[in-house]
Amino acid sequence: MNADAVRERAGSLPREPGVYQFREDGTTLYVGKAVDLRSRVRSYADPRSARIRRMVDRADGIEIAVTDTETQALLLEANLIKRHQPRYNVRLKDDKSYPMVQLTAHDAPRIEITRDPDESATVFGPYTSKVQVETVVKALRETYGVRGCSDHKYAGRERPCLDYEMGLCTAPCTREIDLESYAQDVTAVERFLEGETGILTDPLRREMEAAAEEQNFERAANLRDRLETVAAFHGEGGEAVQSTGDERGVDVLGVAIEGEDATVARLRAEHGKLIDRDRHTLEAPGSAGVDADGEADGVSAVLAAFIVQYYAERELPDALLLPERHGDEEVAAWLEAEGVSVRVPGAGREAKLVELALKNARRNVGRRDECGMLADALEIDSARRIEGFDVSHAQGKSAVGSDVTFVDGSAEKSDYRRKKLTDQNDDYDNMRALLEWRASRAVEDRDDRPDPDLLLIDGGEGQLEAARDALEAVGWDVPAVALAKAEERVVTPRRTFSWPSDAPHLHLLQRVRDEAHRFAVQYHQTIRDEVKTVLDDVQGVGPETRKRLLGRFGSVENVREASLEDLRSVEGIGEKTAETIKSRL
Repeated sequence: MNADAVRERAGSLPREPGVYQFREDGTTLYVGKAVDLRSRVRSYADPRSARIRRMVDRADGIEIAVTDTETQALLLEANLIKRHQPRYNVRLKDDKSYPMVQLTAHDAPRIEITRDPDESATVFGPYTSKVQVETVVKALRETYGVRGCSDHKYAGRERPCLDYEMGLCTAPCTREIDLESYAQDVTAVERFLEGETGILTDPLRREMEAAAEEQNFERAANLRDRLETVAAFHGEGGEAVQSTGDERGVDVLGVAIEGEDATVARLRAEHGKLIDRDRHTLEAPGSAGVDADGEADGVSAVLAAFIVQYYAERELPDALLLPERHGDEEVAAWLEAEGVSVRVPGAGREAKLVELALKNARRNVGRRDECGMLADALEIDSARRIEGFDVSHAQGKSAVGSDVTFVDGSAEKSDYRRKKLTDQNDDYDNMRALLEWRASRAVEDRDDRPDPDLLLIDGGEGQLEAARDALEAVGWDVPAVALAKAEERVVTPRRTFSWPSDAPHLHLLQRVRDEAHRFAVQYHQTIRDEVKTVLDDVQGVGPETRKRLLGRFGSVENVREASLEDLRSVEGIGEKTAETIKSRL
């Protein structure tokens, strides 16, 4: 686009907050936020950096989305950057985004919280707190009975589901409510989400007062808490969180930039003690100069982008310690409204923490791209998001499966899942059941995580074949490979790789495999130890002794078959206790 085309497009835009996208052949090149869309887009007629000038020259169109508030524009910008990964934005390489609420385009629309809304849906948000959104959506469903089930569950029902019995849905699926009346309820939900708070707070207040009159004080208190959340949803009664002066949680950020790659190291301190540290990679094109918004590139731009994108699904700390100001007025206003203290310490203990974060960032910047190397070696599009699977049992007893997630080479523990399996002494069938469970959840849209780029199976050809059988049966098309422990061979459907032991992409797979194994064993031990056995009735055998017996022999059946000498070899078991165990079993 030339300068005249940009000015012409800008002249038709509203003077309202929102988000704009520069597009080329349907691809998003750049996403920006604006307090005044017309003024901000017009500024691109005279770009302030060579990088942005190249972007404008490439673009063939500009799309906008108007928002109600500047904060919504800030959060929507973060979501769009995560979704489209535009090459001219600073972008964090994870897949978190801020929640939105959508009403789907069906005869009987469903309400749901999503981070990737349907194009045909009516969408509201984004919002800063998923917990708050969940509370409000539940209140809306209890008040207006709007369904929350998937289309798979909705179709072909002969009787209402449990949501109807619980008062969460009026069951349009079986026409317990006619579609015309249901549409009126959906309209009421839309009115609330558009800002008409009283349409939900009024019935909640009446219900709370009725519960109090009936002396049902526990329910009245729950309704009071819900009413406060709903009232604050659109800003009513939602004054900025007041700082108590007691900063329990403090995040310390350090930034290092090399070329177009940046690393942000985050240290976490609680009650003055350092409890956690992690590092995150960002793509930071044009890391010097001034960007199109008139803001400094480099460390300040990376900080502003990281803060908004990283805290998409994480609780904000009480305070942020930064190596320099991020320089983004909208981000500053948002943090202030959320009660977050932002400081750039010059000396003392806080300055030392910032220096430590900087050292951690410099250790990571410019590291070899394990995920890219792995994708190239396996000839797949990407290996940024990997899920690892393993099963664990004791001769078929207490069988469980693990599903761990790694994003950009780092464990994403909030996306770990585990599954209790049917007891059977067959690793192949166990793996098949585990993958069928995961694939079914994905295909039926019952898993809130993004689809992975790659599935890693702990095992060899047999386990991989069982996993692929499950994927094919369910119809989930995701690449899968296996990593055998004995020779560290990578098994794919077409061939087997024996990569050098120092290959970074092999190390990545090993980390995923080992974590899946650890998580499965841990869950198996928890399940096994929770099982009440006949050993509990043996005098002299307490929980710790039982745990040692099962740890040594694996099952009660093996304890029964053990000799007296073997039993006595277990710590804490004497001759008399061993004889008692044999006699009782």
